[in-house]
Amino acid sequence: MKLLSSLALFVTLGLSCAVAKDKAPKGNESADKDKASQEVVISGNDTMQFDVKNFEVKAGSKVKVTLKNVGKIPKIAMGHNLVVLKKGITAVAFGQKALGAGANATNALPESLKGDVIAATKLLGPAESDSIEFTAPKEPGSYEYVCTFPGHFALMRGTMTVK
Repeated sequence: MKLLSSLALFVTLGLSCAVAKDKAPKGNESADKDKASQEVVISGNDTMQFDVKNFEVKAGSKVKVTLKNVGKIPKIAMGHNLVVLKKGITAVAFGQKALGAGANATNALPESLKGDVIAATKLLGPAESDSIEFTAPKEPGSYEYVCTFPGHFALMRGTMTVK
């Protein structure tokens, strides 16, 4: 009986140690949490809409934005991208500027405009997705994002708020 009690105690202690080991931080886990990206998934559709119009990020944090084109219309007629703009640049003004710079169905973001951009996905066709990773600006405020496929800027835009 004493042997059985000792064995039960040994098994219980062994399991407790194993559970504690699984819950213990591994390596530099707390530092890894500080570096973890904030992730946002946004869809664009055939009615020229982003499903997420606003999202918030922490100033200076790592951010990952994934754009998914959930539409069915071919890319040449209804491609989508997502362009995060620098502070003070409006989506409508940038979209008009993109048109004036020659944005088209195969190159929706002319090279000459990239100085106004924090990050941009590639142009996507149906069922395609692309992710961009960037560091959120350190200056709090509103930063607009937009689809620069010709004409889409009228409806496909939103705001990233940095806090």
